[in-house]
Formats: sequence, C-alpha cells, structure tokens
Amino acid sequence: MKTNFHTHTFRCKHAAGTDEQYVKAAIEGGFDVLGFADHAAWDFPSGYVSHCRMPADQWHDYRDSVLSLKEKYAGQIAIRLGMETEYYPRYMDQLPRLREEGCEYFILAPHFLFTEEEHPYTGISCQEDDELKRYADQSAEAMATGQYCYMAHPDLYMMYRPEFDKASMDAADVICQAAKEAHMPLEYNLLGLRDAMRGHPRGYPHADFWQYIRKWDNDVILGVDAHDPEWLTDLPVWDEAQKRLRALGITPVTDWK
Repeated sequence: MKTNFHTHTFRCKHAAGTDEQYVKAAIEGGFDVLGFADHAAWDFPSGYVSHCRMPADQWHDYRDSVLSLKEKYAGQIAIRLGMETEYYPRYMDQLPRLREEGCEYFILAPHFLFTEEEHPYTGISCQEDDELKRYADQSAEAMATGQYCYMAHPDLYMMYRPEFDKASMDAADVICQAAKEAHMPLEYNLLGLRDAMRGHPRGYPHADFWQYIRKWDNDVILGVDAHDPEWLTDLPVWDEAQKRLRALGITPVTDWK
C-alpha cells in the first residue's frame, strides 16, 4: 500500500491547484489512499483571521468537495477526509463537532502553542529552550487526548536551532514517549525533504533527530505534506525518504490503525 494522509488545498491560502488535481496526481503517483488534511478551520471567537488556514465558513465546502471526489473516484483510489490541526486547549470542543460533521481524522501539527492569536510560530519560538520544552510538553498533552491519529513533522522545532543539543534530545524523548503511549506514529515529512533536496533546507526532517529517536522504536509514517498536486508525482523524493529510513532500520507504516 502506498498512502499519503497529508494533503492541503487552496483554501489554506498557501497551496495551489484544485482538489481534483490532487486526486489525479495521486493516482498518477501510484497512491492507493489519499487523505486530505488541510489546515484546520478553527473558529476564533476573537474574530482573529489566520493567514495560513481556511476560514471556518469554508469547512463545509471543503468537506463536500472531498466527499464528492471520494465517490467519483471510488475504485481508482480511496479518499479520506481529515484536517491538520494544532492543539488549542481553549477551543478543543470544536474538534468533536467537526467529527460529527464528517471529518474522519486529525493530524497533530503544533505550528503554534496555546493559540496563534497570541503566540508565534513554533519553528521560530523553539530557538529558546523554555519554549522548546513547552512545545514538547504540549505535544505530549495533545497526544494523550486521543483526538489525533499521528503527529506531523515532530522535528519542526529544529527549524532554526543551531544544533541537536541536550534540550533538543529532551524534547525528542518527551514526544517519542507520548507517541508510544498513545500508539501514534510520527511523520517523516517530505515537504522538508523535498526542500532540502532542492537546496533550501528548512531544518526538518532533521538527521540527528531521527538518528536519536531510533531507541524508541516509534511507528513512522510518510507524509507528503502536499501543497501542490505535482508533489504527489515526485517519485525521487518518495524514494529518497524510503532510502533514508531504511538506513535507520525503519520501515514506515501505511496507516495508523
């Protein structure tokens, strides 16, 4: 089985292509399962407008589009409806409602802690050790809720850290232990790998992180993190990810069930 559950749409304001173009590209790329997981449509009571996710009022359009494609391409590819979402404790009551309205899964992706209304992007803030500890602790707290299927780019915190130091190791241990206890895979992120292979590294997937966490023997899943349909047909990146994980003795899982 070749699966990808991490696919975005134009609604997040930083991805290209139509929903159907992603489906066609996934079929061309040999995928058996394509999961859409656009950035969650959090409804911010403050009126805050996010620059990197669909507005709450686009959720139903997103849902209906994906479900329509699921029916249209049945027999050619299995399509699943999800969301990539943070853990915002004050707004967690929104996730069960989205489940009730058809969302099949949530990917944990702590791009921001507490809420983006008042907190900076974690890729930047985790340069500070105390912020990194909060990132790890809050990720563990999120995994313990049972709301999420796996954690996307767990090594996002290495984006701007100069080295994989003691604080980085401690954070990795907290995340890996929580994932193990929650039976959640960790994602090896192909968006970051793709950028690195093109000479624009973003700090993840971080080689030292993945070498270090081998001791935990976590389940690992590949995520294309597609923001353009053509990324689903980029076989060299997919093959390189498999090669790097094999060198670490890791065989990726194809689902979290």
